[in-house]
Amino acid sequence: MRAVKILTWSSSSFHLAAALFHHTKLIPVPFRCMRAVSDLDVLVGPAKPSDTQPSAWHAHPSIRKVIMSLWGLVAAYAGWATLAIDHFSNAVIYGMPLSGNGPWWILCLANVAGFQGPLTFGLHCSELIVDVIRDERHWRCASGTKGLKVSDEPVEFIALSFWSMFLNDIMYDIDWMFGLAFKSQTGTYAQTLGVAFYMHTIQIWNLCIALFVFACFFTLVSLRQPHGPQPAAYGHLQTLANLVDEWSPVMWWGHKEDEIPYCHAGRVFV
Repeated sequence: MRAVKILTWSSSSFHLAAALFHHTKLIPVPFRCMRAVSDLDVLVGPAKPSDTQPSAWHAHPSIRKVIMSLWGLVAAYAGWATLAIDHFSNAVIYGMPLSGNGPWWILCLANVAGFQGPLTFGLHCSELIVDVIRDERHWRCASGTKGLKVSDEPVEFIALSFWSMFLNDIMYDIDWMFGLAFKSQTGTYAQTLGVAFYMHTIQIWNLCIALFVFACFFTLVSLRQPHGPQPAAYGHLQTLANLVDEWSPVMWWGHKEDEIPYCHAGRVFV
C-alpha cells in the first residue's frame, strides 16, 4: 500500500477524471469533443451537435443488465407468491430441526439467503443506475449559468443527492416488506428444537407489486434522453476527458471559436 500512489480518494467521477488527466493517466482523444459515451465505437472524428442525447439504457450495457435483472426479480417473486398459496391459510409454514449432529444452522442460513439474497443483490445493483444518472445530471450543470462545481465535497454531494436518498428510502421499505412476507421463529416442535419459516402470501404479493413499481420507475428513468447539444457522459472517464479542455474548480460547457479554421466545444475557466 505504501508503494502505491493514491491519486485521489474521491468517489466522484469528475475528481477521478481530473486526477488521472493531471497525472497523464488519461489522455483526451482529438476530434471527439462532441462525441457522447455511446459513440465510443465510432471511429469518425468531428460530429454535429444533436438536440437530444442517448439515454442511459443505450449508453451503458451494464444498465440494461441491471434493468433486466430487476424484471427477472419481479417474475421470480411473482412465481414465489403463486407457489405459496394455501387454500386453508394465508401463510405457508415449514420447519427445520436444529438438533442432531447435522449442520442444520447452515441449511437455515442458506434457506434465508436463498429468498433474500436475490432481492438484496438486485436492490444494490440498482445503485449503478442512480450513480450514472446522478453523474449525468451533475455534468449537465456545466451548461447552466452557475456552471459545474467540481470542488463540491463528493461525500456530501452523494449523500444529499435526491436520487441517493430516494433509493435508500425505497430499499428500506422493500426490506421491511420482505420482513413481513418471510419470517422465521425458533421453538420446540414435537419435543424437537427447530425453526419454523412463515411465508405470508398476501405480503409476498405486496412485495411483488412494490418491486414491479420499482422496476417500472427505473426502466423509465434509464430510457429518458437528456436534451441539449451537450454530449452525455454518464460518468465515463474517457468521455469526460475528451469533452473537457480545461479543468478548473468551476467550469462551463459551450461553443468555442478561436484562430483555428474550425470550431470546437468544451469547458472553459471563466
